[in-house]
Amino acid sequence: MRKNKHFILVVEDDPLLADITAFRLELLGFEVQIVENSDAALTQFEEKQIDLVIVDLELAGMKGLDLIHQLQVHEKSYQTPVLVFSTDPSLDVVQKAFKAGAKDYLVTPYDPAVLEHKIELLLSPQAVS
Repeated sequence: MRKNKHFILVVEDDPLLADITAFRLELLGFEVQIVENSDAALTQFEEKQIDLVIVDLELAGMKGLDLIHQLQVHEKSYQTPVLVFSTDPSLDVVQKAFKAGAKDYLVTPYDPAVLEHKIELLLSPQAVS
């Protein structure tokens, strides 16, 4: 269990993937909130101090790339690291995610150990850019 609980926002409209991810992160000692869409994600930044956002690129409504752009200009979220979930491993999509402001990319379905490693790196003090 972590002494300093980090808060992770999971923006995922697939209930199974969202629940599995939240369960895994909670086992690792993180506090987790799941939201299904971009509007709910942006609202969370008004209510909580969020340490990391996991965004599915294939969201209904506002697409994940659009949400990442919004997070980069929002005064309460522009410094929050974004980890992208996507079923698309193509170089073009990965490059678009990084150009939008994502700090890392994970193809789903994912290996839980890889997810944990990526989150630890993103939350480490050296990751601050």
